Amino acid sequence: MDINNIITFIAVATLLVASPGPNGFLIAKTVPLSGQKAGFANILGFVAAFYVHGTLSIFGISILLVNSAKAFFVFKMLGAAYLIWIGIKALVSAFKVSSAKLPDLDQRNVKPVSVLTAFSEGFLTNTLNPKVSMFYLAAFPQFISVNESVINAYALVTIHSIANFFWFSIMVLMLLRIKNATNNAWFKRWLNSITGVVFIFFGSKLALMKNG
Repeated sequence: MDINNIITFIAVATLLVASPGPNGFLIAKTVPLSGQKAGFANILGFVAAFYVHGTLSIFGISILLVNSAKAFFVFKMLGAAYLIWIGIKALVSAFKVSSAKLPDLDQRNVKPVSVLTAFSEGFLTNTLNPKVSMFYLAAFPQFISVNESVINAYALVTIHSIANFFWFSIMVLMLLRIKNATNNAWFKRWLNSITGVVFIFFGSKLALMKNG
């Protein structure tokens, strides 16, 4: 594998990971409420989804999303519905917090998600996102020659996963450092409101996205 291709792919993958999107908002929603383990579970869910998309791309199965309008539409709408559902849940949580007496809010009002749930949310957010699939269909193949081995192809998926892990690990650790602020009920109401609106926006945008 050409070193220039690897360096270019690292740059592209890093920019993709660092660009604003549902992953960052999911982390921002999870860590203040459920802590470090749940935040890292989100990240592992992202990584697992990358390997799913990478596998489909390497073996050519996901090309169906490009060639079949119906397959793309169904996949796209599932992803959009999931993002919107997360957004609605966040808004409902914000409403519950605002309906409570904020000064008296205690741990009984807090319902952290389990590590498994956090992993599932991270996994589904990326697995059901056609934009991630399109990255592996459009950009990913450009860095692989016709005779490239499967091992080298998976090495690129691993590079993308490592960039993702480092970026969002930093985000998790930063959120933990301001834990007192993020545990504030007013902050949680604001964060859930923003998160809800953003996820609904991404879900709506995804639903309106055209194939090709």
